[in-house]
Amino acid sequence: MARASQTETAVLGALSVMPMTGYAVREAIRDVLGHFWSESFGQIYPTLAELERQGHVRRQGSNRTRSSTFAITTSGTARLKQLLAQPIQPVPPRNGLMLRLFFGRHLGPEACRSLLLEAKADAERRLAEYEAIRKELLEDQDHAEDRRYWLMTVSAGAHTARAATAWADESLAALDEIDPPRGMGER
Repeated sequence: MARASQTETAVLGALSVMPMTGYAVREAIRDVLGHFWSESFGQIYPTLAELERQGHVRRQGSNRTRSSTFAITTSGTARLKQLLAQPIQPVPPRNGLMLRLFFGRHLGPEACRSLLLEAKADAERRLAEYEAIRKELLEDQDHAEDRRYWLMTVSAGAHTARAATAWADESLAALDEIDPPRGMGER
């Protein structure tokens, strides 16, 4: 699926939950989908304009400002289903942490240890966020039809965060075998 189609999917998906302004779509993609999807905010307004031109969304109200509310149309729902049915295109990974650790011999054990500790703390922070989102979704009485699906994405994030924490612990132990942390003395 091309990048533009991915943006269409995110925008139409957000509007399938409820009508929103362009700004609210931007915020929903950042705040709600952000734990598994990022979108170029510079693409949201042009995508909304193109979706409106194609009849997939309609602007509610007569003004043409960015504060207009957009709602998905019947053809927009059909387009969303068509986009969601397309095969997932793999994205080549770009992970700065892995790049640094791969060449860690040049960086040194202490710098690698710091990177790993930072990665572990970040994973623990994300896990706490996922647990809070999960609790909020379970308490939310709205969107009952979507809740189970949304919980699947939150669960994936929580599993990924737990795996990252376990990996960081394992990698720190391996690093300790190479070069014990300062102040630990002989083993």
